[in-house]
Amino acid sequence: MRKLFALGLALLIAMNTTPQSAGKDGDGKKIVLDRLVGAWRLASLEEPNAAGKLHQSDCTGLLVFTRDGHMSVQVMYRSSQDESDSAAVQYTQGGYEASFGTYEVDDAYTFTFHVEGALVRTLVGKSLKRVYRFSGDRLIVKSSDANEHWRVVWEPYQPHR
Repeated sequence: MRKLFALGLALLIAMNTTPQSAGKDGDGKKIVLDRLVGAWRLASLEEPNAAGKLHQSDCTGLLVFTRDGHMSVQVMYRSSQDESDSAAVQYTQGGYEASFGTYEVDDAYTFTFHVEGALVRTLVGKSLKRVYRFSGDRLIVKSSDANEHWRVVWEPYQPHR
């Protein structure tokens, strides 16, 4: 009887103990969320021009992640864009990009943005996988699509005082 009780107790403990790797994954996502959540100001945006050469775009923007899994992004180009730029046409209209939806942290390197609303209506309903990394206090984001060659650097938003 004691052996049966001990076996039952051991099984109960085993069922309530999180495996080491699952704990690390959950903790890793929490650490990422703690760094992502908040408002980010656009520091720089690199994208290909009509000739395919990367250049620094003259724009400003704001990216917001909420703890409950919502996300929005807005980018305004200060100067007119070349309409032959496929990235600009894909994400912007009239020199402005705006979209919102939900996001999921996939792993330590990617998140997926589920677009619920966007100025460019063809984006609505899409799930856009993004590669990210932190560099100091900056967040660097780019597309996981090998055909898209843009890169955005965001820095924590600091209100003007």
